Amino acid sequence: MSDLLERLRGRGWRLTSQRRAVAEVLEGDHVHLTADEVHARAVARLPEISRATVYNTLGELVSLGEILEVSTDGRAKRYDPNAHRAHQHLVCSGCGTVRDVRPEGDPMAALPSAERFGFTLTGAEITYRGLCPDCSPG
Repeated sequence: MSDLLERLRGRGWRLTSQRRAVAEVLEGDHVHLTADEVHARAVARLPEISRATVYNTLGELVSLGEILEVSTDGRAKRYDPNAHRAHQHLVCSGCGTVRDVRPEGDPMAALPSAERFGFTLTGAEITYRGLCPDCSPG
């Protein structure tokens, strides 16, 4: 059983066949699928699953804190099942590929006190941008 499915089962979340299909599609490293991609892959597993069910399930999983909703450059939102391990994102400016990265050090410490404007920091979301090997010239 996948890590996400195990976490959901541990929470007592009712795993219908539709919810299971969505959770199974989201399993893996560096998974950052759009809702339409989740739907297309879920249909391959369970042909009768509707787009509305996929969207509702994704919304529930985000609300539960079991997946992250990632937005990059105004493109379609992507869904990241890696919600329980601290990480940042590396995004290709060409094709939009998203990869999880774990830079060394505390990203909160990178912001000098003078630049905090009295805020008490509770989190940091950093997106690194560049070109993946497929989009890099030469």
